[in-house]
Amino acid sequence: MDELYGAGVALVTPFHSDGTIDYLGLEKLIEHQINGGMDYLVSLGTTGEVATLTEDERKAIWKFTAEKAAGRIPLVAGIGGNNTVEVVRQLNAFDCDGYTAILSVSPYYNKPTQEGIYQHYKAIAAATPLPLILYNVPGRTGSGISAETTVRLAKEFPNIVGTKEASGSFDQFSKILRDKPDEFLLISGDDPVTLPMMALGAAGIISVVGNAFPTAVSQLAKLCYENRYEEARTIHNRLIRITELCFAEGNPAGIKTMLSELGICGASVRLPLVEASSQLTTTIREELAKTDIR
Repeated sequence: MDELYGAGVALVTPFHSDGTIDYLGLEKLIEHQINGGMDYLVSLGTTGEVATLTEDERKAIWKFTAEKAAGRIPLVAGIGGNNTVEVVRQLNAFDCDGYTAILSVSPYYNKPTQEGIYQHYKAIAAATPLPLILYNVPGRTGSGISAETTVRLAKEFPNIVGTKEASGSFDQFSKILRDKPDEFLLISGDDPVTLPMMALGAAGIISVVGNAFPTAVSQLAKLCYENRYEEARTIHNRLIRITELCFAEGNPAGIKTMLSELGICGASVRLPLVEASSQLTTTIREELAKTDIR
């Protein structure tokens, strides 16, 4: 899965102020990523507010993204949830034309045991038409995929090709890297830890900050991949404040405010999320005015 090395971005879903999907904004965002050197795009990961989209909206966004990308960049589709049967149904109905892989978040709210998580992904692995990337984000789901379960899945199902790890646990990262099959990819799911994770052996990042700054994020991953850590640290340090502001009031409110300030798409989100506060918006505007990050 060479296409999944380097920097991917979890695309936001642009909305108009009335809550409808802003397809012109989405097209501008896709072009911003491709022109900025991003290695691949993730359409409708959790950053894309997928939980608030209807099935018809999801299908339309996936189709639109594939048409606008037009084979110029690999695409990953986010299809996950806490109802295994429903996730399998969505996978069976998915039009995979133009897509390279599926990213599937670990079941949220239900708090399954590790055996439940294993059986969930076993069913998905049997149904997916494309290679599968696990997504471990316990801070949002309420439960985590252990390193042991990750490695078990990686060894038993050849079409499970990687994991997006947003657990924040370097003990977990180290165990996965120690025990995984050689070809299985560990991918950072947190912008702030991309550099140290890649120093350990991670394949790259699926970024949020990259929505606004694809050149910096993709260059950071490239430098790490080439073991040029002195140069990578310079970019890492310059992104610290931007990343802090991006997540100050939750995701994707912060990154959408940055995209609005950059003139790419609006800041609107769907309830139960709300837009960034006026104070944060002002702070972001001031930070963007003085930064030369691109």
